[in-house]
Amino acid sequence: MTADESLQSADAELLEAIERYRRDLHAHCYRMLGSLHDAEDALQDTLLRAWRGYARFEGRSSLRTWLYTIATNTCLTAIARRPARALPVDYGPAADPHGPGTEPLAESTWIEPYPDDALGLGAGAAAPEARYERRESVELAFVAALAHLAPRPRAVLILREVLGFSAREVAGVLDTTVASVNSSLQRARKTVDERMPPMSQQATLRTLGDERTRGLVELYTDALESGDVEAVLALLVEDATWSMPPLPEWYGGHVAIAGFLEHGPMRERWRHLATHANGQLAVGCYMWNDEQDAYAAQVIDVLTLRGDRIAAVTSFIGGALFRAFGLPPVHPGPPAGTLAASPPSP
Repeated sequence: MTADESLQSADAELLEAIERYRRDLHAHCYRMLGSLHDAEDALQDTLLRAWRGYARFEGRSSLRTWLYTIATNTCLTAIARRPARALPVDYGPAADPHGPGTEPLAESTWIEPYPDDALGLGAGAAAPEARYERRESVELAFVAALAHLAPRPRAVLILREVLGFSAREVAGVLDTTVASVNSSLQRARKTVDERMPPMSQQATLRTLGDERTRGLVELYTDALESGDVEAVLALLVEDATWSMPPLPEWYGGHVAIAGFLEHGPMRERWRHLATHANGQLAVGCYMWNDEQDAYAAQVIDVLTLRGDRIAAVTSFIGGALFRAFGLPPVHPGPPAGTLAASPPSP
């Protein structure tokens, strides 16, 4: 084989590996960083470093391990440049719906939603030793719990519990010892387990079944579109929370949520499209815009269930998110005149 043929063969091998693991690496970067946009930047940086460094790859590990080594260390570098992201419910106390509003905080403060379609579920799937299912490992509660870990223990837990790497492989990725990996994993498990609900969203969704979950989403969107606060509350557990990153406020319990809805969202007119985010039920919310004479992309609501009711609504504000979810910027349904409607009177 000539030198040119060897180079072409190497390039083809790397291209095949990148194609096989691209989506999995993207999801890995999201778990590490809590941000869809940061994950995209980290993935591009990872692939660039892989191309530049492939000539020095000596095959001492698998290509999968080598790529995850680059991605993990790229994420650790990114984390060092900014604070950990959070959800509003972990950021500060509940707000008074009748109090003054606040300005949005920087986007980099908040965990972002992750479209289910971006998850890698194919050839790069986790090893059997992994503790968490793929969709379970991007649920909001899990990603928020990861944010409470220091960066390296976070990497250890993800590599071991989500991706199924051995302790020896993780030690190689992080240039440390097996004993250090095992110690970090034990502490990280404790922190995460303390912050996780008793039942994952995946287990809850399986228990309810597709028909009941579709029905719940329909009831939720119908209640919002008709401006029926009581109908929304009927779908929520008593201690439900409602938050709206990048706004820092969040509301807890039926009384506070009712006040928030009556003085905020229910003054507007809405249409909705169902979607999925973070392995959970989600809804793309479109608010009537007079200038556009249409329902324009506004918010993605991610629903966290407890049993057959909603325990948390996390409303991610920003029409720019819709493209990542494959949702149109304007609702494709009938024009405003065909809907009821005016918003409820204040």
